[in-house]
Amino acid sequence: MVTQMEKLKIALIQMPVSLSKADNLELASQKVSAAKKSGADLVVLPEMFNCPYSNKYFRSYAEPAGGDTWQTMSDCARESNVLLVAGSMPEMEDGKVYNTSFVFDPQGAQIARHRKVHLFDIDVVGGQRFLESETFSSGDQVTVFESPFGLIGLCICFDMRFPELARLMALKGAQVIIAPGAFNMTTGPAHWELLFRQRAVDNQLFTVGVSPARDVDFEYVSYGNSIVCSPWGEVLHRAGAAEQTIVAELDLEQNERIRAQLPLMSALRHDVYSIEEN
Repeated sequence: MVTQMEKLKIALIQMPVSLSKADNLELASQKVSAAKKSGADLVVLPEMFNCPYSNKYFRSYAEPAGGDTWQTMSDCARESNVLLVAGSMPEMEDGKVYNTSFVFDPQGAQIARHRKVHLFDIDVVGGQRFLESETFSSGDQVTVFESPFGLIGLCICFDMRFPELARLMALKGAQVIIAPGAFNMTTGPAHWELLFRQRAVDNQLFTVGVSPARDVDFEYVSYGNSIVCSPWGEVLHRAGAAEQTIVAELDLEQNERIRAQLPLMSALRHDVYSIEEN
């Protein structure tokens, strides 16, 4: 029987993203290697780490699973001997483009894939307008993957706005929910911290959000502020706007301690919330 490890060291790579895919992949690889040397067991890259966040780039930067970006990240995980959540990238399959996160084990094998379920379509009066659905197709899976630290849930950015998805990951046994994300300067200050704290409190687990660094000269300006929240809803770590790597130790036993004191998960009334079919 495999013993689950209770202490997880996770690295949040808040990196800048340029127009050069090759440069982005090289920088990501360097930062993953450095994070492993800092003691990280699990490394997370940001949403669209290999591609500028813009509809005009997504299709031209898109690659199939097994393409250059996939292979570079597989090699990176193997060479650094680390569990790697490779942020997200534009993935091409059968003529469709998805916002996809691949997960690789320390041997470089792909162990999970999450395609963003809820596409970022927003039109805020006086603020941001962006329609991912102009380019991307949506995924349809709840993604939870196995690790030496227990089950880990994975979603992407706008997915965190939907409590139902987080609850399904928790009910599947997730101890941590990871979300590469690129909130902007309208939604970030308003909702980024709020959402990660609330999903943590709702499901009594750790939440982790990893953003690109902020570039005020680019057309889409990411908020930054990569974050780690505890199952009690505390902000344990939070980056600023600039390039930064956070290495945080998560005590996963805290999940059970919180659930024992405030037993929300066990008190869930399935009989009340079930929907009867006519």
